[in-house]
Order: sequence, then C-alpha cells, then structure tokens
Amino acid sequence: MGNSGTESVDRKQKIRDRYKGVDASELEVIPAKAVEGLGESTSIRRVAAYVRVSTDNDEQTSSYELQKNYYTEYIKAQPGWEFVGIYDDEGISGTSLEHRKGMQQLIEDCKAGKIDLVLTKSIARFARNIVDCLSVIETLKNLDPPVGVKFEADNIYTLDSNGRMILTILASVAEEESHSKSIIMNWSIDRRFSRGLFLTPALLGYNQDEDGNLVVNESEAQTVRVIYYLYLNGFSFTEIAELLTEYGRKTKLGNTEWNPGTIAGVIANERHCGDVLARKTFTPNFLTHKSKKNNNDRTQYRQRDHHEAIVSREVYNAANHLRASRNYTRKNRPLPVLSVVDDGILRGYVPFDKDWTGFSAEEYREASESVMQEEQENNAEVMNRLNLSGYEVVRAQYFSTLQNPAMTISNGKLRFNTSCLKKFEDVEYVELLLNSVDRCVAIRPCEKGNPNAIHWGRLKEGRWCASTLGCRGLAKTLFDIMEWEEGLKYRFRGQFVEQGDNKLMLFELDEPEMIKIEEIVLPPKEEEAEGKTVKQTIYIFPPEWAGTFGQPITSIAQVGILQQEHYAGNWDVLRPAAEIKEMNTFTADGLNALLHEAEEIMEGWTDTNE
Repeated sequence: MGNSGTESVDRKQKIRDRYKGVDASELEVIPAKAVEGLGESTSIRRVAAYVRVSTDNDEQTSSYELQKNYYTEYIKAQPGWEFVGIYDDEGISGTSLEHRKGMQQLIEDCKAGKIDLVLTKSIARFARNIVDCLSVIETLKNLDPPVGVKFEADNIYTLDSNGRMILTILASVAEEESHSKSIIMNWSIDRRFSRGLFLTPALLGYNQDEDGNLVVNESEAQTVRVIYYLYLNGFSFTEIAELLTEYGRKTKLGNTEWNPGTIAGVIANERHCGDVLARKTFTPNFLTHKSKKNNNDRTQYRQRDHHEAIVSREVYNAANHLRASRNYTRKNRPLPVLSVVDDGILRGYVPFDKDWTGFSAEEYREASESVMQEEQENNAEVMNRLNLSGYEVVRAQYFSTLQNPAMTISNGKLRFNTSCLKKFEDVEYVELLLNSVDRCVAIRPCEKGNPNAIHWGRLKEGRWCASTLGCRGLAKTLFDIMEWEEGLKYRFRGQFVEQGDNKLMLFELDEPEMIKIEEIVLPPKEEEAEGKTVKQTIYIFPPEWAGTFGQPITSIAQVGILQQEHYAGNWDVLRPAAEIKEMNTFTADGLNALLHEAEEIMEGWTDTNE
C-alpha cells in the first residue's frame, strides 16, 4: 500500500518536470505569415461589390441604384484597388441563393481568381439564410488565395480571426428578422382577407378601375365564355388553345399563342363566375419561398358575387366537375348527363360511362328509384302470388365453365370473356347500364357514336378477341355500392336473355366469385439453395354459403331477374334513357345551347378579322 502511494507521487512529479519545457534558447522560432488587415495590403486588390433589393417597387429601385453608384465610386477612389464590377440581384428575395444569378456569378468569378475582396452593405443584404451565408463565406475563405467579404454596416471582415464568430451571431439575427417579417406579413394578409379586402391581380375578362375593382372587359369576356362553352361540349384544352390561336385572340399578356395550361387556368379561376377565393396557396417555409396548394392547411376566405360574373356559377361548377375527372376529360367527351330508362325490360337502369367518376353511388340509386317505385310494388305482388318461400336460386358458380358469359373487375380494369361476345354475334359496341336498386349490371348493343359506347372486343381472323378496358368510374361506383374489398378480383356470371332481335345480358352483383392472387415460396429442392416463388390463386367464398346450394328467393332483385327472363311486355331493349332534369346541372339541350352561343361568338370574331 505504501509503495503504491510513493509510485503515484513520483509519476506526477515526472509529469510536472516534463511540462516545464526546454530552454527557449534551444528552439528556433519560424513566425507564421501575418494575415493582412483590410487596410494593410501593399499589393493591388481586385475589388467587387454585391448589392441586392428584394422587391421591384420604385422605392427599392432607388435604393438599388444608390448602392450601385456608391460602390462604383468608392472602389475606384481607393488607392491600390482595382474595380472589378458590381454583382447585383434586383427584386430577388435574400432567403435563398437558388434564384440569385448575381450571387452565383460572383462566386464563380471568385473561384476563377478574378476577385480578392467583396464589399456589401450588410449581412441582411448578403443573405438572410444563415446556412447559405456561412456556406458562401466558407467557400470564399477556403480559396487559394482566400477571398474576404467586408460587411460595411456591420463592420465585419471575414478574414479577421473574430469575423466568423460575430458573423454567425449576426446572420442568426438576420434570419430571425426574416422569419419575424414573414409572420407579420402572413398576419397582415389574414386580417386583410378576413375583412373581405382581396388582392385582385390582372385576369382575362376583366379590367381594374381606379379603386382596384374588377370590371368586365367585354372583348376578353367573349374569349372566356367560348373557353367554358367549348370545354363543356367535349373540346380538349389543346383543341381550344389551337382554335383561339387560329382566331388570333389575345391572352391577358397580349400574346396570340395559346397553350393548354392557359386554358386550364381560365377554367379553374373562380373569379370568372363572380366569386373570390383567397389563399388558394401558401408558403410553408419562409426560407425556400416554395408555394403549396392549400388543402385546408391555412384558413381560406370566399366571397360569392364579389364582382360581375362572365359565366354563371352553374357553368363554372360543371366545367370544373368535368375537369376533376382527368381520365374522362382526356377522352374529349362532353359533360355526362344523368338519365334512366323509364320503361321496357330495362326500366330503372341508368346508362353508365365506365370512366366517369362525377356521379355518386347515391345519385345512381336515386336515378333508378325515380322510375322503379311502381315496379317494386308489382314485384311484391308477384312474390305473394308465386309463394317462392323455401326455394333457392342455385349459384352459377356450380355450373360455371369457359362457355358461360363472365365479366371481371379488378384494379380498375374491366374484361368480358369471349363467350359474352359470341352471344351477341356481330356486336362490337355495347352500352353499360346499372341498376343500383336491383344491384345488377346490364349490357345492350349500341352504336359506336353513343357517348357510353365501349369497344369490348374485335374480330381477328374470324375469331372474337376480348379487350381489357379501363373502368375507373364503374369500379369506384360498384366498390362503393357493394362495399367490396380493394385488391380482390371480382368475377360475375352473366345471364343472356333474348326475344327475337332483342338481346341483353345481365350480371347480378350480389354473389361474385372473389379471387385473390398471393405469392408463395415453395420448399427448395435438394439441389436448390432457395425455394421458387410462384403465384397462387385463392378463391374466396363467404361463410354463409356453407350448407346451401344457392340463395333464398326473398329479394325483389331476384324476382326482377326471374320476371325479365319471362318478360311478357314490350322488351324495348334499345329504348333511349330519359334525362332526369332535376338531377342534372345541364341537360343535353342546355349543352347544345352553350355550344351554339360559342359558335355565334366565334363567327363574330371572323367578321371582325375580315
């Protein structure tokens, strides 16, 4: 114990003796190269200045010109300084370097060895983003030879030993100042909008009076109306842009070359129907200045009838309803009209466009019910008269073969097997109809020009080939009505019924075959390192099927199917559907009237041009 303590004292004493050092006379001191202060250089310095103002208004422009003139005269007046030039950014925010071409060019010229010193007014003028500010300073400092920056108002020279510490503190202050200004500006804008004081930028169709109010410019308003009316009648953005270019119509900026994006912007702007919606976008990050669509992230303010409308609110809503279904609008078709077959064997069936997502499941149900109330009462009487209790409709799955007509829906795709096509013989185009009360889809022949026509197959070398079709609208509606599970494949067996020349096919939706595809890994064979991955098809059946051959005949829908097979009335399979006026924004006649008005306006343009 005693020896251990003595050793510890000796070790500490040796450390003390070693750190006394050697005699100074034994060392040769080689002094470092002294860093020249800003005013101590005897060599020629190539000096540039950087100036920036963040807005384009007249007051800032004056400041910008004063800074440029000051630095030009100041640098040229200093002995030993060579004026390189002024690098500037006018009307550019200081919170990001991304769009500051003047700053980017300054950095490149420093790297190329053209500049020794940069003068600027302040850190706030140089950059309000601390990361960008210090990054640029560090880049210039690490060049060979290093380039210094002098911030005049802050009295900081970046090549001084204490310059970086002070610079970090002041740059942080400048960034926080920018943040505070952003908060104050957003607060001011919010107060302005909450009082109904809206910003009114230049807009096609309107001029601004001396008080900033929107006043209709009738010549431009004609262009706006034509855009809306043609679009509702199936013209694409591209086709409308080409027409306006051909007629030499001017955009708000005075250009006669139109593009689809400009047309889309006109359609989307609620001010054309007299409304104002404020804060459609917002800037979540004051440093990046990148705007984001406002999806209820910030409070919005809408004022209806803020100014005179160019198109009615019904026209505006309908056009944007059509625009919202992008897959549909690519097909260049007019706004769909909700209609229903009001008599015949397909009474209560609603013609369906497989791509249109604009009608809800509830609207389809209401459309079917609008003509089915009497039919449902009659069906109830048939049930009582036939007394079908105890009977079952045997499931088609027990008798299914490749020769049975079948329709499959999965992943937004629709496919009919070749048996469906063969039943209709030479029919290439068919129309889909949905009865959401009976929960049944019907297929009937139609002409190619029918807006709902689908080309479900084609003849190839005398044989029918079925096509796989997109069905975004149909899939969405059926999955909503039937509450199906996403990711499964649903297959329906069809019932083909005919009487003379009348042919149609019915697909009941209540009991589909449900198919799931799963990947499984097989056990590896002796010579294999790992098992093979294969796809397995799994057929899913509901638990209520156990112990039954079919479904009890207890629903009006099933009796309806039975009635259709033995229908005694006028089948009238091709009976046109009748529009339901109270359920449509526009009828077909209304759309035709808008098209006629657009044509009359364009005829006036032709007369004017001549």
